[in-house]
Amino acid sequence: MSLVTVYPEVSMSSTLAATAASQGDTRYKVLGAISVSHFLNDLLQSLIIALYPLFKSNYELSFTQIGLLSLTYQITASLLQPVVGFYTDKRPQPYSLVLGMGCTLSGLLLLANAASFPLLLLGAMVVGLGSSIFHPESSRVARMASGGRHGLAQSIFQVGGNGGTALGPLLAALIIIPHGQGSLAWFAVLALLAMAVLLKVGQWYRLQQRRQAGRPKPQGPALSRRRIAVTLGVLLLLITSKYFYLASLTNYYTFYLMDHFGLGMQAAQYHLFIFLFAVAAGTVLGGPIGDRIGRKQVIWFSILGVAPFTLILPHVGLTATTALSFVIGFILASAFSAIIVYAQELLPGRVGTIAGLFFGFAFGMAGVGAAVLGHLADSHGIEYVYRLCAYLPLMGVITVLLPNLHTPRQR
Repeated sequence: MSLVTVYPEVSMSSTLAATAASQGDTRYKVLGAISVSHFLNDLLQSLIIALYPLFKSNYELSFTQIGLLSLTYQITASLLQPVVGFYTDKRPQPYSLVLGMGCTLSGLLLLANAASFPLLLLGAMVVGLGSSIFHPESSRVARMASGGRHGLAQSIFQVGGNGGTALGPLLAALIIIPHGQGSLAWFAVLALLAMAVLLKVGQWYRLQQRRQAGRPKPQGPALSRRRIAVTLGVLLLLITSKYFYLASLTNYYTFYLMDHFGLGMQAAQYHLFIFLFAVAAGTVLGGPIGDRIGRKQVIWFSILGVAPFTLILPHVGLTATTALSFVIGFILASAFSAIIVYAQELLPGRVGTIAGLFFGFAFGMAGVGAAVLGHLADSHGIEYVYRLCAYLPLMGVITVLLPNLHTPRQR
């Protein structure tokens, strides 16, 4: 999508400011811009995962090394995101989004020209650094532009990222696998486009910060510190369940299809795209439905409700596997937007900290999951991994411990 599509007028920041005249209005142009940026950011990052089979072949890597590569990227993003979010809650940095995308661009070029496994690890680390800067601040922008429709705004923001993640394997299959690792550098133009969009978003962000200076901080629910801590712990356990299971699919689904059904590398990438497309589609529903019926109900359905399908998945044929992966991705995806908004309502005024904590924890759990599951795949086989992970969504039963924070948004 071009800049003109996102912002039709030449003076983009002034246009956005005009549309933001009413505090209760949802700023769809801003949400569209940040969603497009999220799309481009996560598309570039998803290319790393999509290229695992190519890296494994080129460098003769084990599954454990593939897991270590994913762990390096995920842990870098995981550890730094809460720090970035906490800092920017105190000192907002409107143009840090451009800096984060610049780091992603640098890591991408490094991966395109890496000649050894250590350089692959370094490239993954730099891309993770870009993610750690991008996600907390972009989530804050989405909430600022929500006009009170926090779930809807978070879903619009998230669907961009999941859409980019879904498209990555498809582009890898069509472009990078046929042309080799060096063709990864061709995608630098997308990073430059994202930096241009984020520059304009940063201008709007800076203007909003000036307008909101001096306003009273929002008050949270009347819960004790202990109850808040327990609630955050429950949410983090639900994130663990969700992202450990997602790690089995995003990192090793192609290997499972190649090993279990004898698919080729390119064909397996198409099946991964179907799953990731379902994740992107499911993300759209979680936020707005949570606005209507409550976040807790969405979390219940999204995590525990997917368990019957994950338990069946390791025991069916290729066609049913593809269909079930779509259903699993669609249902499971709706949880994250609901969890993020639920936590932000639990601790209002700490939008960056919450976004950094939960995005970072999600990245960390995905990385740890990739490393642990890679080791299990080496020692017990890839099919064992899928039989074991099928039980993870049952952890969703602990949603019963979450308090009801508010009544659902009325139509």
